[in-house]
Parts: sequence; C-alpha cells; structure tokens
Amino acid sequence: MSGSKRVAVVTGSNKGIGYAIVRGLCKQFQGDVILTARNEANGKAALKKLNAEGLKPVFHQLDITDVASVQRMRDFLHKNYGGLDVLVNNAAIAYKSAATEPFSEQAVVTMATNFWGTLNACNVLFPLLRPHARVINVSSRLGSSTASRCTQELQKRFLDTELSLAKVEQLMKEFVASAKAGNLKAKGWPEQAYGVSKIGVTLMTIVQQRQLNADKRPDIVVNSCCPGYVATDMTSHMGQKTIDEGADTPLYLALLPPNTASPKGEFVCERKITKIF
Repeated sequence: MSGSKRVAVVTGSNKGIGYAIVRGLCKQFQGDVILTARNEANGKAALKKLNAEGLKPVFHQLDITDVASVQRMRDFLHKNYGGLDVLVNNAAIAYKSAATEPFSEQAVVTMATNFWGTLNACNVLFPLLRPHARVINVSSRLGSSTASRCTQELQKRFLDTELSLAKVEQLMKEFVASAKAGNLKAKGWPEQAYGVSKIGVTLMTIVQQRQLNADKRPDIVVNSCCPGYVATDMTSHMGQKTIDEGADTPLYLALLPPNTASPKGEFVCERKITKIF
C-alpha cells in the first residue's frame, strides 16, 4: 500500500451515526475509510453490511479509552499510509435517564469516553495529520443547553479568551470531583454528565484549532458539531433524524475543500456555525 494514499478514520463506527459517516465517506472520500469499534465482532459485522452495499471500508479495532489501542491505530496508520487525512471523533456513550448507577459513577464513566477518550485519540493521532487534514469532534447541542444552566462564573471560564487545553481539562476534573463529593449545585454544575462532557469536547476544539493555526503543517481544520436528534441506540430510537441525516453535518465538515477559511475551530449545527451557548 502506498504511503501517500489518503485515509479517513471514524471512531465508534460500527453502528449509529458513526456507521452512517463511514458509509458517506466510502461514497465521497477519495481514499481508504477505516471503520473502528471496541469490539472486533461488532466491527466486522458492520463491515459485512457495508460490503453488501458494494462499499469497502477497512476495519481496525479501536477503544479510545485504552491508550495502547489508540497507539496501535497510530502505528497501523503510520505503517500503511504514512499519515492521516480525516479524523472523525464520534465515539461516545450516554446513560439512559432511567439508569440506576450513582451519578458519581455516571460522571466518571461518561467523561472517560466522551472527553478523555476523545482527547486521548487526538493527542496520539494529531502528529499524523497531513496538510489539509480535517478533524471533526462530534459534540452536541446538549452541551450548549447544559452550559447555559451552569453558573455565570463557570460560563466566564468557558468563554475565557486565554482558554488552554489545561484549563479545559481542569474544568472537566472539577465537574467529576464535584459529582463524587455530591456538591455539584454548590459548585455551579447541573447534574448532566453527557452535557458537560460535550461542553468539554466543544471547548477542546476551539483550543485545538488555535494550536493548529500555529502548526507548520498548513490548512488543518478542526470543528465540533451537533449531528442533531438522531434515532440511534443512544436516544433509544426516539430521535427524528435517520442516521444518514445525522451524518450530514459531520460529512460536510470532513469534506471541506482545501484552504477553507470558515468554519474553522467552530461549533456547527445543520452546516451552520452556532454559538456555544
């Protein structure tokens, strides 16, 4: 395989929106598309379904909460492609409203995948990004509505013009610490683990673009987005959108043309730049 062949990776893509993003990229992206899943059997079953449609993604096991798994993904990409052109950070989890686990546990587990796992994937894979690469961090409008329910003091920190990755990480650590201590309200947070994890993803994106603007590799664009309310396992199939409709904005961002000036480091819904809250 040529070291210069283009390649796209979609995390958490054996079902739901991630699966539809892989399907869309297989049809529109000039290069290989890698479907990933924590569970190999689930990933291979998804691959088989796409093969039946005449599409030919590549499967690679990936658990974003496992550093060694992400490093194996990096090594595979480096060896077979020499770089990375599109990264869609889609993998995420959400507890159902009827979940019986204590909220402190929900906060730790949700944050481990949605925020720390996504950050981990970026930290390990970003050095592979080639000039003109596109990164999409799948976030949610629920992050925006959760941010609007936080205290003004927290909101000021979200909008800090000097925002750094260390500051975003600190915010997420404080939320988990408050969840464990049972004093969320006193510290200004709503009891909404998924929403807070997505505030983290949206803020992370802003900082990442700022860092990439100073990078020697030209035209690397990272955006976060909300796919909308989609009928998936995560929403107990209550969403109004099909998975292919949910994949529309992530695909639009993944396929932004070279030297795109905007959107860049933005939060995008229905293909439009949207305020964080």
